[in-house]
Amino acid sequence: MNVLLWVLPIVLGVYFGFVGVKRFTVPPGLPAPMAWMYELSPGLNYLSGMVEILAALGLILPRLDRIQPRLTHQAALGLVLVMLGAAAWHEGRGETASILLTSVLWPSSQDSLPTGAGV
Repeated sequence: MNVLLWVLPIVLGVYFGFVGVKRFTVPPGLPAPMAWMYELSPGLNYLSGMVEILAALGLILPRLDRIQPRLTHQAALGLVLVMLGAAAWHEGRGETASILLTSVLWPSSQDSLPTGAGV
């Protein structure tokens, strides 16, 4: 279990870092399940990309250099809020497949939070 608590934030950090960078460079010709990215306003795309990149850094860096490890928990909480917003946005559009992916990633983000974190 201890290994999982070290590996999970790094895996989520790499994933959200990649997704955050992709929001700044939305390529043409995305597959149908990702075509919703074209419908987001550029401002919202950039904001969510920036938040995801900062959260990814917050998940990875404190674990590596052991400076301010509480930032990992705050970054995980930020990602939980982003995922709740994503679920609400996809629910409003009736995209159940995207909600299922969000519902899988949301508990994973919560696993990075310590027990008794007040969340």
